[in-house]
Amino acid sequence: MVDYNLINSLGDLDAEVDSAVLLALGEDAGDLNKLVKADDVQDLVPNAILKGRIAGVSGEDFIVELGLKSEGILERSEFDDPDAVKPGDEVRVLVEEPTDENGQVKISKRKADRIINWEAIMKSKKEGDPVKGKVTKKIKGGLLVDIGVPVFLPASQVDIRRPGEISDWIGRDIDAVILKIDEERRNIVISRRKMIEQQREELKKKTLDGLIVGETVKGTVKNIADFGAFIDLGGIDGLLHITDMSWGRINHPSDILKIDQEIEVRVLQVDKEKEKIALGLKQKEASPWETIETKYPVGSVHEAEVVNIMSYGAFTKLEEGVEGLVHISEMSWTKRINHPSEVVSQGQKVKIKILEINKDKQEISLGMKQVEENPWERVAEKYPPGSVVKGKVRNIANYGAFIEIEEGIDGLLHVSDLSWTKKIGHPSEMLKKSEEIQAVVLSVDQEKQRIALGLKQMQEDPWLHVIPANYRPGMVVKGHVTKIANFGVFVELEPGLEGLLHISEISDQKVEKPEEVLKIGQEVDVKILRVDSDERKIGLSLKRAMWAQDEEKREVERSERAKVRGLRGGLEGGESTASLGDLKLGN
Repeated sequence: MVDYNLINSLGDLDAEVDSAVLLALGEDAGDLNKLVKADDVQDLVPNAILKGRIAGVSGEDFIVELGLKSEGILERSEFDDPDAVKPGDEVRVLVEEPTDENGQVKISKRKADRIINWEAIMKSKKEGDPVKGKVTKKIKGGLLVDIGVPVFLPASQVDIRRPGEISDWIGRDIDAVILKIDEERRNIVISRRKMIEQQREELKKKTLDGLIVGETVKGTVKNIADFGAFIDLGGIDGLLHITDMSWGRINHPSDILKIDQEIEVRVLQVDKEKEKIALGLKQKEASPWETIETKYPVGSVHEAEVVNIMSYGAFTKLEEGVEGLVHISEMSWTKRINHPSEVVSQGQKVKIKILEINKDKQEISLGMKQVEENPWERVAEKYPPGSVVKGKVRNIANYGAFIEIEEGIDGLLHVSDLSWTKKIGHPSEMLKKSEEIQAVVLSVDQEKQRIALGLKQMQEDPWLHVIPANYRPGMVVKGHVTKIANFGVFVELEPGLEGLLHISEISDQKVEKPEEVLKIGQEVDVKILRVDSDERKIGLSLKRAMWAQDEEKREVERSERAKVRGLRGGLEGGESTASLGDLKLGN
């Protein structure tokens, strides 16, 4: 039997539902045929569906003639377009009450339509079929859509991307597919999202099949990321990478693109298996690198704009899409630059020279200093070998000191050129930073931009004449211990002049460690063994000096004994006149 209470409860469907819209629409097609009576035999029984004709208008309402001299009233709201209703039009209505208090039949056109439409949908539609309808209201969890009967559109099924405020869809006509039909509960759920996905899938296949690498296609910007933008080509998105947007520099894709913007792009690559498409915007125009060697030949000078500064150099723009690097080492002939920002600033116009072009890698090496005269080209002329220069100690290293002769021009004073005689372990033993000194130019290497300086060359080499004359082999001289090594001891004979006392020349006894016999600062008598002017070395011996001293003592003693013997002989022969005092004096 038909559940008339459910039918009556339809009303205007103001109640919200959680997961679906319940439709109380009668039982089945068989019931409908029983309810709809012939024109001449229409029973005015509750919930019967009757045919009627518009007989006239009563105020804002329509008078419906039902036959058998029966009439009913339909309000304007029962019609979708009440202004189009005219006398004589046929309508189907549901009998709600055979006679009301005014003696008229209480009828409803909308309830009759829903019962008829439900049965029509059950006959013509199944799950997965497309439907059209209008969004009528927002209910809990989604929207109510009229497709002839009210159906439920969940919020998650409104669009592919999650919609903002779903109430904005009220009043809009939509296409959707039926997700689920629950005949027992009279419930239909539809999905606009699935309809779009199906359409996109069909469109995607068509688009993929039609794409040809190298062709230009139209698309719409759908999403923008740091690395690029996704372009909707029709059912499928292609990636327009930031590096393929412009021949020039782009900080972010949003600098040139906006969401929903329509653009033309070139197809660079298509992977149908992975459904990936690479697009290009800059490829629509010829690359400025195609004529780069003709427009910017090596050695030519141009003006460029500083567009980016890094720790290792500055990128400068020659024209849109053509940038080159001025390395920090190519910024100045003379200035010591710690960071390019000390020389250039963002947006500054600078003169540059083309040093090298790599067309394949789209790289240009530029130079700023090459635009100016190289001061090293006149260094050899200005500071010839043998000339004396004055400079300031700029930096000290283990191997020597850098002397600033003029701004940006340094000479290297090697540790071996500090002293003729003194062994220098580190330049700081003789020099201090920022100290002003004079030195001799030893050599100039213009190609390598190097100047060799000497400090000891300010004086004559003492090893040529002075040292060989003052220190001859066999001499015993005094000195003091300055350094002790495992192979021997260095003895300073005079300021700046040292000799080596080898461990084997310290004592007659075997010496394992020199420091067990000698101490730094200790004064010693040493014998000169050899003087090597070429190697600038003096060999010393402590034990041989001691032997010499012992021999000298023995010689004195022998001389004394000889004198005593002579005195005695004289006394015995009566010839000597020596006195006791003479003997004591050793005369």
